Amino acid sequence: MKEEIARIDGDPELYRILEPLCRLRKGDVWEDPEKGHRVGVFDATDGSDMKKLMGGEAVSLAVCDPPYNIAVGGKSTRSLFQNDLDGYMDFSRKWAAHVVGLLKTDGSFYVWLGADQNNGLKPFPDFVLMMRGFPELAVRSFITVRNQRGYGTQKNWMAVRQELLYYAKGDPPFHVEAEYTDIPKILRGYYKEVNGRVTENLERGKSENIRAGNVWVDVQQVFYRMEENVPGCYAQKTLKAVDRILHASSGEGEAVFDPFAHSGTTLLSAERLGRRCFCSDIDPVFAEITIRRLERYRKTGKLGWQWHTPFPEAKTERREASADLFGEMNESTAHNTIDTYPK
Repeated sequence: MKEEIARIDGDPELYRILEPLCRLRKGDVWEDPEKGHRVGVFDATDGSDMKKLMGGEAVSLAVCDPPYNIAVGGKSTRSLFQNDLDGYMDFSRKWAAHVVGLLKTDGSFYVWLGADQNNGLKPFPDFVLMMRGFPELAVRSFITVRNQRGYGTQKNWMAVRQELLYYAKGDPPFHVEAEYTDIPKILRGYYKEVNGRVTENLERGKSENIRAGNVWVDVQQVFYRMEENVPGCYAQKTLKAVDRILHASSGEGEAVFDPFAHSGTTLLSAERLGRRCFCSDIDPVFAEITIRRLERYRKTGKLGWQWHTPFPEAKTERREASADLFGEMNESTAHNTIDTYPK
């Protein structure tokens, strides 16, 4: 089974078909009439754009997934671009400064970053050093997310990690009690005296499950067999990881911010967890996908499109080929293996 549309930012013809279907253009803001979310088409490096999106509000949490300056899938595009390092660091300095300025006195700042092992691990170490230029921020954690699938080579270790940096502005709360994994405790031993009584590992703690540390091994990256998949989006983050961030570093009813919306995961997480989300993307197509994903969730309860297209009204060669394949499947197989959202 193939996704009905190809990678959007790497297919100019597909992009030409989809752009007229978008309700927002550069500088526009969509305001959600139900929960107060906002989605804009803005440049994260433009302070006036960010202020327009926020409407004077500050946020308790920022979740940022910028381009990593690494060619994704061998392609450098206007959305997932590869630039010279000086240019990329200038871009990073600008958007990070605006994000820090939008945080409350006590706020949390998470940023996903990549490290190109074929190019001196750039830009990860350069970004870390750059962030030292924000004295109002303190490093809280360096998190590694272990992908269940990866890309490998016969002459190196398979690449299965993603880097996630966590910074604190002031002294934001951290909700430990919400952050337990689905992994049960199985390790016995490590006896310790607690309140005068010797206890062992399985007795201690607030849960029968393992607490999430700074290595997340229970998060599966998104691919087309998962309901939350958004076809065409090659930088999608898993909802489980973003839910974990929002649970730990924001409270119900608070506002969170995402300046690189892409597939709309932060917005969907905020909707499900009772937060408000202000997010933007420089590209109107991804801003439209973000809005559509929220609308689809409210209408159907589904988290994404699996292999179906977010733009069912658009006719593309890939979509028509997938429709032919769907027609060849018997009805019971279709209902058991794929999302049967109507085209």
